[in-house]
Amino acid sequence: MTESATPQRNATLHSDVAVGAPVLPGMPPPLVVPARPEPLAMARGATALIVVDMQNAYSTAGGYVDTAGFDISGARGVIGNIARAVEAARAAGILIVYLQNGWDADYVEAGGPGSPNWYKSNALKTMRRRPELQGRFLAKGGWDYALIDALKPQAGDIVVPKTRYSGFFNSVLDSTLRARGIRNLVFTGIATNVCVESTLRDAFHLEYFGLMLEDATHELGGPAIQAAAVYNIETFFGWVSTVDQFCAALAAESETGTR
Repeated sequence: MTESATPQRNATLHSDVAVGAPVLPGMPPPLVVPARPEPLAMARGATALIVVDMQNAYSTAGGYVDTAGFDISGARGVIGNIARAVEAARAAGILIVYLQNGWDADYVEAGGPGSPNWYKSNALKTMRRRPELQGRFLAKGGWDYALIDALKPQAGDIVVPKTRYSGFFNSVLDSTLRARGIRNLVFTGIATNVCVESTLRDAFHLEYFGLMLEDATHELGGPAIQAAAVYNIETFFGWVSTVDQFCAALAAESETGTR
């Protein structure tokens, strides 16, 4: 084999041919979103935009993530990009679903010492190390748990509480989506490498087509972590695009009158 014919190692296999869930008879042609590793065709009526954990805990100074020592400086730009995607999707009649992570005020839902979540949750670990913070982080009804003011749900949006990283675990997310004929999920939110990726991976295994808008997500751990999560999703579990490409696809669909 010549040097030029040697395949590149660890490369994602790309294509220009759009893929996606089958379009049922009588449905309008799907919108096609430019994405990697190939364009993704999505029927608008079978699509939901998922906003993952955009709570004070994860994106606001003084919240759990900031207090635990993670860098949230990039969250501001992400919030603006999520707002753009939500506005465009809502205007197109696409369902908006907010995931909201946390537990009851007594942290029973966190699992207790018999659960790995008890040891891996940085919110719980931070409160144990600093007893003066006990009860402050991710407790339902508290400021930390609340969705941020810039991304408040509107009438017709759905909020799904969750108690673990994946929005599908022990929640009503799957039944809520299936009852509405949803097959395509557009992911935004925090953190790319934790709750976003966990939910998208489960979506893949539950036969949803998952598209992540990479500039509408923010990692915990640094730029290399974001790149790793993008690679995982693009190569193994879903598709990756941008807010501009998503909004442009919606605008193009509107102009052609296929809505």
